[in-house]
Parts: sequence; C-alpha cells; structure tokens
Amino acid sequence: MESDSVPDGVYLVRVEHVQYRWNAHKPFYTVRFQLLQPKLFAERSIQARLYCSPKALWKLRWFVHDFGYDNELLGRDELDEKALVGLIGVVQVSHVVVHGTSLLNLEAFAPAAQWNDSTVRLSASSHDSEVAS
Repeated sequence: MESDSVPDGVYLVRVEHVQYRWNAHKPFYTVRFQLLQPKLFAERSIQARLYCSPKALWKLRWFVHDFGYDNELLGRDELDEKALVGLIGVVQVSHVVVHGTSLLNLEAFAPAAQWNDSTVRLSASSHDSEVAS
C-alpha cells in the first residue's frame, strides 16, 4: 500500500529497504518501512526520504540512533544500508504537499521500547539533538 493510505500519526515500524540517492544539492536516503502497529495499519508499507545534506544530518542521526543502529559504525560516520534493514522503531509521520505532490514527512523518531499503542507522543521539539536551520 502507498504512503497516502495511512493518516498522519505515530507508528511502530520495521525498516524494509534503504537506498542512497545522490543529488548535487540534497542527497538523500529513500527508506521503506513496514508498519507493525497499530494493528489497523499492520503489514502496510510507507516510504519517505531522509536527507543527508549538512543541514539535515541531525535528522538522519536521530533516526539511526533511535532505531538502534550499530554504535561502532555510527561512531565512524558510516551508514551501511544493509545494517539498517530489520531495525525497529517508532516514527511520527505527516503529509505535506509540495508543488502539487503529496509527500510523506518523517516528523519524529523514538526507540521501539517507547511504543505504547495509546500513549506514544512524539515531537521534533522534544528531541535533544541540535537542530540545524
């Protein structure tokens, strides 16, 4: 199922696929997630971009940290796409329209251990990472 088939909200997800996409101004990773919870949306997939330009690295680091990416690789500033597949965590998503196209935006992340179907509340402002503007 497509990203548009899920409403804005918070989901427990598993990383299904990651692929680096080079762009001169805004390189990014395309990430496909399988939704695990809430059960109403289980087994659906969503896809989004995580940019890795210097101004956007804070969000990529937040994602890999909260999803439990290998600290040794992270410490060496290495991102192994295959090592990301299978990691589980929580994402908050919203939809935005850019030039007439609806895109899925990854608003916030949390470790899977923080998942609680009725009480998960995420906010980008609650994360203690330094936000680059």
